Amino acid sequence: MTRLKHLTCVLAGIGLSTITAAHATEWPAPIKVVEARGARVVGTFEAPGGLKGYAARYNGQGLALYLTPDGEHVLVGSLLDAKGSDLSQEPLEQLVYQPMGKEMWERMEKSAWIADGSPKATRIVYLFSDPNCPYCNLFWQQARPWVESGKVQLRHIMVGMLRPDSAGKAAALLGAKDPQAALNAHEAAGKASTLKPQDKVPGEVRKHLAENLDLMGEMGAQATPTVFYLDDKGRLQQQQGVPQPEALARIMGSQPE
Repeated sequence: MTRLKHLTCVLAGIGLSTITAAHATEWPAPIKVVEARGARVVGTFEAPGGLKGYAARYNGQGLALYLTPDGEHVLVGSLLDAKGSDLSQEPLEQLVYQPMGKEMWERMEKSAWIADGSPKATRIVYLFSDPNCPYCNLFWQQARPWVESGKVQLRHIMVGMLRPDSAGKAAALLGAKDPQAALNAHEAAGKASTLKPQDKVPGEVRKHLAENLDLMGEMGAQATPTVFYLDDKGRLQQQQGVPQPEALARIMGSQPE
């Protein structure tokens, strides 16, 4: 993977302003060079010291670019003021992370998932889940107080990646007459589960599983379970692996009753 070299600039503290979503496709030559390396510019913002700021996405992350006053050079990375504050955070949050979070949430909504909990739950939590994942099972157990109280609905985005029969088992759950009941029976049984993989996975289900796996990679999830939720400010947050109690309360939005 090619990594762009980050250059940290320490300048006097002058606030960033005038954040604008990008609509033009023609950028100055130095910005085009960064785009040629895989970044996608999504907006511009004013920066101190005569610099022109550009917000970009790169490998699922926000990247700040600063065009020099002569228009001939670009600085890539964080911009710090004299107090050490990162002046790149606000524009990247507004131009990259908020829109990207909304987009990814909508994509998860449209993916092939199995609900666990009440459809009237006020909090939705997504997780990428493999039927053979013991840590997914542990998270399922951790979530019981919130799910059973009706406060939280888990949405298991099924993938088949850990073992040769994972895809067949995921297909069996997705294709069950009552997927939620099948999933809960499988998780409740733990190691004693009798879930049998489907021998012949229907084409549509195979397509859903492939799309789920692609989505998992695009969202930067490298293992199961990877959990996604919205924090109190509506920002998309990620938890990879089994959460500790404090993190679990943040994910679920409250302490268990």
